[in-house]
Amino acid sequence: MKKNMGSVDRALRLAAAVAFVILIVLKIFTGTLLIVLGILAAMFLITSALGFCPLYVPLGISTIPKKKE
Repeated sequence: MKKNMGSVDRALRLAAAVAFVILIVLKIFTGTLLIVLGILAAMFLITSALGFCPLYVPLGISTIPKKKE
């Protein structure tokens, strides 16, 4: 599993996950939307911790800055 997420991408996902968790804890949303936010928060936390997004692989995306030669 080769890393394909840069530090900015990882930080944005982490910030979004924290925001989702805050919305969940404060019970701003209920029902299905609450479940969806919980799943997204978990996915964002996992992918930002690993530095790997499985969706980027088939799309050929990498947010890691290219090294200058």
